[in-house]
Amino acid sequence: MLVDSHCHLDFPDFEADLDGIVARAEAAGVGRMVTISTKVRRLQALLDIAERFPNVYCTVGTHPHEADHEDGIAAEELIALTAHPKVVGLGEAGLDYFYKHGSPVAQERGFRAHIAAARATGLPLVIHTREADQDCGRILDDEIAKGPFKAVLHCYTGGRELAMKAIAHGLSISFTGILTFKNSQALRDLAAELPADRILVETDSPYLAPGKHRGKRNEPAFVVETAKVLAEVRGTTLDDIARQTTDNFFRLFGKVPRPDGQP
Repeated sequence: MLVDSHCHLDFPDFEADLDGIVARAEAAGVGRMVTISTKVRRLQALLDIAERFPNVYCTVGTHPHEADHEDGIAAEELIALTAHPKVVGLGEAGLDYFYKHGSPVAQERGFRAHIAAARATGLPLVIHTREADQDCGRILDDEIAKGPFKAVLHCYTGGRELAMKAIAHGLSISFTGILTFKNSQALRDLAAELPADRILVETDSPYLAPGKHRGKRNEPAFVVETAKVLAEVRGTTLDDIARQTTDNFFRLFGKVPRPDGQP
């Protein structure tokens, strides 16, 4: 069994084919999917999907691109929204200095509010960080000093220093189809080095289709291709990576039940 720990099933790319997408994921051995929030104000759209499919769960949060539009959402509001049984995490929230959508001040304010909510609830925070290693590391150092929280740096493309800082703080790292790209050798080297109990796989679909699917719309079933490459770079088998990343997922996302019969 594999888990797609990060996809966007509420995006328009999937609207006409959602039943087929979930069915293909199940056929590929993907037993759980987490559809990730980018706007708190659109949470109901994610809940509609999560309630429709037993193996789909969701998070609640504000993507850094939306930080200005949802500036001022307090940790207390986020905490209240996690009461729904299908809401299993916070985010995605964090810093993105690549596209410059969302001011850095609003991004940081939102990031810290999500961390506070994660700390208060015990639910994991899905962290989005791009071209912001220094500031992300600074905020993680500052916030961990206030008290521990669970989190995963999703779709990791940052440097080794930030990754190792996250690991030292007890956080996890998740890899997408970028791991399979020809120009991603440095990322593969990092993936080979990380502790086995801190790695996850995801699609970030509909974006970043891996391997043989590159250039097409991504979907949760394709997480298998990323897992294959992760197994190769770590010198192990697909079965072992599937078991390890799935165990890591359920340990991090403790609110998600394991399928019947799974240890």
